[in-house]
Amino acid sequence: MKNYIELAQEVKDAQAAGKAIVALESTIISHGMPYPQNVKMAREVEQIIRDNGAVPATIAIIDGKIKIGLTSDELELFGNSSGVAKVSRRDLAQVVASKQLGATTVATTMICAEMAGIQTFVTGGIGGVHRGAETTMDISADLEELAQTDVAVICAGAKSILDLPLTLEYLETKGVPVIGYETEYLPAFYTRSSEHKLNFSTDSIDVIAETLKTKWELNLKGGVVIANPIPEEHAMDEDFINGIIDQAIKEAEENNIVGKDSTPFLLGKVKDLTEGKSLDVNIELVKHNAKVGAQIAVSLNEKTKA
Repeated sequence: MKNYIELAQEVKDAQAAGKAIVALESTIISHGMPYPQNVKMAREVEQIIRDNGAVPATIAIIDGKIKIGLTSDELELFGNSSGVAKVSRRDLAQVVASKQLGATTVATTMICAEMAGIQTFVTGGIGGVHRGAETTMDISADLEELAQTDVAVICAGAKSILDLPLTLEYLETKGVPVIGYETEYLPAFYTRSSEHKLNFSTDSIDVIAETLKTKWELNLKGGVVIANPIPEEHAMDEDFINGIIDQAIKEAEENNIVGKDSTPFLLGKVKDLTEGKSLDVNIELVKHNAKVGAQIAVSLNEKTKA
């Protein structure tokens, strides 16, 4: 396995010094946002993690290697290249073997982070159970990965284009804790909350870190979702964004867009219908997740070394 993993110098130095490291995905750069906002966002998020005492490790596939940490030029490459493969667990071996340029999804970033010994991962929102999944079986691989891979995912909940109650039910079935940070309700990505109350919430970074440490010391396999709401000043109006999402879903159905094509289509349509406001919200919530994620990583690192 080590033959396939390549650590950036900053990550190597962090591991040697016993510093906290935070994983970041690359699909959000290559598929989630347009250029040049995607690269600007990626660099700002990495700096936020550094400013909060941890070291960023953006993960991607380049020339047959799983890169743990990207250079500035490599971030630019992912932000400005066409035809980058979107890599989930199913695709990882093939993309590495064929030496394609591959961007890691939430699921694959978790896999690669665990390979590199990184326990904390910051993203925008997790995938989940799609609306109508009772007939389509369209369920994100992110949820299955959370059930088996020991990485904490700091996110703004699940994207509100999904079926949120079924997503929570699936996570519960798989034994995946969902911890609300400074909220008792599942955040819905663009908005601070939904109607779905969580079983566990806390206002303490240290309590989250202690919970992660305890879970894995008990050999309870799988990840943890830390649901971190977007700051109030950047959140969208719930009725407004839900109306937009309903319209986007209707258009996807009319155009028979399903499977892995549905999320990019829906997010693109939401961006168009909100005249770009949803993209601004996406950037702000990722930045906020980076701050909280770095703080959790630092606390977990201190507790683990103690």
